[in-house]
Amino acid sequence: MDSADEPDRRVLEIFVEGGRLIDIPVKRKKRMVILRWLVEDFQPGRRYPEPEVNDILGRRHPDFATLRRLLVDEELLQRRNSVYWRTGSVPNLGHDPGSPLVGSS
Repeated sequence: MDSADEPDRRVLEIFVEGGRLIDIPVKRKKRMVILRWLVEDFQPGRRYPEPEVNDILGRRHPDFATLRRLLVDEELLQRRNSVYWRTGSVPNLGHDPGSPLVGSS
């Protein structure tokens, strides 16, 4: 592990046990480490309905609603019409995910 990753590793050791989040950090810097870890559960380019997001996050911590909101607030996940996707994994073309692009064939 890179020495630059050492602080992140320590945060994960403190807040994650057996693949489950023990507590949601209050301090933003530590919370961002946890959120970056959580977003790895989502495949780039894939769209997730809200119940599936809840299920994925619920495997890590019972307060999936807070985690979902934090991931969106910190722009690690994007949301539109109860469909979520990992930020940067779907081009932002000003259309709803799943909607056909105007003029596409």
